[in-house]
Amino acid sequence: MEEVRVKLPFNLAAGETEYRSGVWQGLVLKWQKEHLLLELPAEADSISSAVYGGGMGRLKRAVNQFVSRDYECSNPVRDMEAKLVEWGYPLEGCAGLMTAVPLEHAAVAEEDTGSAGIFCCVTAAAGNAARAGSQRSVLAAYRPGTINIMLAIDGWLSPSAMVNAVMTATEAKAAALADLGISDAENGLPATGTTTDAVVLAVSGSRRYAAEHVYAGTATDLGGAIGRLVYSTVTASLRSVKAAEAERK
Repeated sequence: MEEVRVKLPFNLAAGETEYRSGVWQGLVLKWQKEHLLLELPAEADSISSAVYGGGMGRLKRAVNQFVSRDYECSNPVRDMEAKLVEWGYPLEGCAGLMTAVPLEHAAVAEEDTGSAGIFCCVTAAAGNAARAGSQRSVLAAYRPGTINIMLAIDGWLSPSAMVNAVMTATEAKAAALADLGISDAENGLPATGTTTDAVVLAVSGSRRYAAEHVYAGTATDLGGAIGRLVYSTVTASLRSVKAAEAERK
């Protein structure tokens, strides 16, 4: 299997603040003040767990906002909307995520499978790693997401395949955490995510590939690629954060 090429594209010291997709023409990821901006070349079908503009709908851009770990999060929707207005982005067609991960640790990977072009960007840290399915304390209020996944696919997927793609991405995230030996601090069990992860999936609906994807599980070329990209970018972002923390000590 060909190794996934992962980039950490934002070398701020060198002035590198923009990444242009090689698999979806016109898709751009930008490092901006306090946020990452994923700009699509045209409106796309979307499904997401974004705190702002989440659910199913049409998407033109996604924003991953950096907030401090002590962010007072009683009304994140209001706070995100105020920021979008401040930054001059139209509210319609926008999904908003929040993260406490410094944005220069964003990891990006892409693949053209021959039946779709897939872009993946992840910001990840594991300070609040948790295991789904085990007894643990719960949060009464929103907390900024710690592993945020932004997936963009240039191709045609059925609605069920889009849900399947999110499932596969989630499985890949859990696999990356397991292989890195990350555990739930409350019970010591292998973590499957963090307490506040989020995902955004955008799909162009383009017919330029001669393929109609009705599945996106791990046995499909689409799902296999999604799994590889998510696994690799989650791993790379976590390692980047860990290396920076070790350097500061």
